[in-house]
Amino acid sequence: MWLVHGQDHILRQLEPALRQGRLAHAYLLVGPPHVGKMTLALDLAQAVNCASGPGVPCGGCAQCVRIATGHHADVRVVGVACGPDGEPTRTVIGIDDVKEVLHRTSLKPFEGVCSVVIFDGAEAMSEEAANALLKTLEEPPPQVVLLLLTANEEALLPTLRSRCLRLQLRSMAKDQMVEKLVAEHGTEPQQAERLARLSRGCLGWAISAQGNPEVMAEREAELARLQEAWEGRLEGRFSYGSQLASLFFRDRETARQLLFLWLRWWRDLLLIKEGAEEYVHNTDRLTPLRLQASVLTTGQVLGFLNRLLKTLDALDRNANPRLALEVLMLDLPAREANTGLRAFPASH
Repeated sequence: MWLVHGQDHILRQLEPALRQGRLAHAYLLVGPPHVGKMTLALDLAQAVNCASGPGVPCGGCAQCVRIATGHHADVRVVGVACGPDGEPTRTVIGIDDVKEVLHRTSLKPFEGVCSVVIFDGAEAMSEEAANALLKTLEEPPPQVVLLLLTANEEALLPTLRSRCLRLQLRSMAKDQMVEKLVAEHGTEPQQAERLARLSRGCLGWAISAQGNPEVMAEREAELARLQEAWEGRLEGRFSYGSQLASLFFRDRETARQLLFLWLRWWRDLLLIKEGAEEYVHNTDRLTPLRLQASVLTTGQVLGFLNRLLKTLDALDRNANPRLALEVLMLDLPAREANTGLRAFPASH
């Protein structure tokens, strides 16, 4: 059985290829964090090695179980590494990592019928590592499937992308996610509605946020920093921009996700300005959103939204992070008309 949810358009493509033995040698799995890329990758690894034969994985045979538990000799995951505190200890997939795993794929599968290599965060590959992988993609060995997972495909070499079959994972519809959270995870309907909105269709994030209070606490802290930057003086904004730049050097994807948090906040401000409050993502922060929207013009909100998008694009094109984020802070609309408002309380 497939464990990935909300990706029926991909499964309709994969199932016939699996049954007919026409699976591509390399796939590029594209989608935001927590949308289900790793789940789909492990599903595929099970599907090609399942004791019941290639097709929909049974999930219960020895092959499927060993893959699900990370103990299968022919399924390797290559990615950045984190320490016990969750901080990245390695932020680049280097050439030695790629060479080691490709050497293993040159050998016959040890316990299954197909070797599967999953590059988690393929955009983190160094140029040398990407070129080494490219040589393998040009002459793929038999009985090997390569899966490249990325939230930022533009950061991959175009030659790598062109040699993979692209699978775009879609965000799950809100109503579908609410139903799944309530039925399968025992979530209260009101909480499920809130998580579905905040998750942007990424079921993995919603499940993680429900089971780990630190996820929501971290979001609250980042929203507070966002508000402080807008309320504060220029030196405070530059300090925050410098912190973001340092984070970007250490953990590119986490920094990008923080900018996406800003993007969703300012999108919510625009929705409120335009009388479309029912579509707001941050429904638990309506009071501060309304207050901030009341002292900004639509032009200011649109202007900063465009600056955020340009900053994300510049960072994806390897612009200097410190300079790009300092310019972003300079373009943050000043809080001149609302000096009487100090703290924006969260709404409940």
